[in-house]
Amino acid sequence: MSIEVDSNCPGASQYKVHDDYNAMLNQTNIGANNNKFYVIQVLEKGGKYYAWNRWGRVGETGQSALKGPFATPDGAVKEFSAKFKDKTGNGWDDRKNFKAKAGKYTLIEIDTEADSTKKAETEKKLSDLAAAKPAAAAPPKPVYAPSALAPELQNFVKLIFDKNMFQSAMASYEIDVRKMPLGQLSKAQVAKGFDALDAIEKAMNANDGAGLMQSTSLFYTVIPHDFGRRKPPVINSPETLQKKRDMLNVLADIEVALGLEKKAEEKPASELLPNPIDANYTTLKCGLDYVDPKSEEFAFITKYLDATKDKNHYYKPQIVDVFRIDRQGEGARFSAHDNIAERKLMWHGTNVAVVAAILGTGLRIMPHSGGRVGRGIYFASENGKSIQYIGPSGDTAVMFLAEVALGKEHSIWQDDSSLRHPPKGFDSIVARGHTEPDPEANITWTFDGKPVVVPQGAPIKQKQWAKSSFTHSEYLVYSESQVRLRYALRLKIR
Repeated sequence: MSIEVDSNCPGASQYKVHDDYNAMLNQTNIGANNNKFYVIQVLEKGGKYYAWNRWGRVGETGQSALKGPFATPDGAVKEFSAKFKDKTGNGWDDRKNFKAKAGKYTLIEIDTEADSTKKAETEKKLSDLAAAKPAAAAPPKPVYAPSALAPELQNFVKLIFDKNMFQSAMASYEIDVRKMPLGQLSKAQVAKGFDALDAIEKAMNANDGAGLMQSTSLFYTVIPHDFGRRKPPVINSPETLQKKRDMLNVLADIEVALGLEKKAEEKPASELLPNPIDANYTTLKCGLDYVDPKSEEFAFITKYLDATKDKNHYYKPQIVDVFRIDRQGEGARFSAHDNIAERKLMWHGTNVAVVAAILGTGLRIMPHSGGRVGRGIYFASENGKSIQYIGPSGDTAVMFLAEVALGKEHSIWQDDSSLRHPPKGFDSIVARGHTEPDPEANITWTFDGKPVVVPQGAPIKQKQWAKSSFTHSEYLVYSESQVRLRYALRLKIR
């Protein structure tokens, strides 16, 4: 296994990590304004061994020390093990049974296996090339097949698999991407984050201030955040708690997207390599057809957006491209609800960083998802509502339009985050808002032989719901099979 040397080590490229002696440690204590890291590695260079340590506040380079050289690994390993024990209270040899201890650092689990394997394969290929050719000959540059995709689709696929975009999405949540690098996020580490959030919720419900500070510190310890020199904020409201849960779901979906990309890279090489954009597109197992801007289809989508967007919102969405979606297997799953006649095409806003995961796996009810209307899949009949949930990349955003088999709707007008399904005899729940697109302007569009309502009118006041706690209506289904993605919209928002 080849593990990456800490890039802040002077001359890092000349070293390699010895065996698996590599530890990322983190500790956050809100009361003491501590938010710090410790990196420990055993390094090898030219047959000599070194113990590398770097420590400081999260987000900063910090201080460092390089001990050695040692003639054998034993001296450096002894230094490493002693430092690990001192900082964590755990023995390195017993790290699989690691237990976090008060006042000590916690081990951050990352998955280096995939990247290490890929790096080893690359090094072998370069070695084979060097052996087969004269020393002066440079290895040939890879030659890729031309893309078979339309230019608009090429740009869309590049957007949703862009590593800089993923990195920016993580940074927008103040996550320290150096401690949780792309493609190496451990599922176990994310699970620890969710456990910490559950502890925060319990402390919040019990009005336990000390417990709230302790469990928030634990959350920032297991999911490192970069707050600069600011004191880490206590997570003390249901809204902030849900945002952190949503954040972890986004992180998990980024890993799904990166997993799809790795599958694309696993294809056997040939003289003419598969186009990487086309390879990524193939892994989605989802058809995306460009919708002609001059078509009737494009026209009603544009009208739907323009009529229902919030004129006062700071995002000013304009359609760049529209793609018709046909997810593999989703049609067969959706057909289980053929007996439901009441269907509507509705908005779903999301982060650009999770678009590839959604196209690859569909809209899902995540184990830790939730909101004002409980644990379901949220939609809106007004673009102005769903756009509140987008996570743009620069001035570009992505929104979905989905056909939803609503069936018999159960109406509510007060928050109920405990909901997990509609009442018996109902198929969906609608949190009725103060406004709704004028139903007189609705049109019907046919999908797979079934009529689907498509709003086209501007929102109008709903007097009967004037006292509702919801400004805009929110439509909820609690079964993933009641949803069929129909369109992905690439939007310019500024």
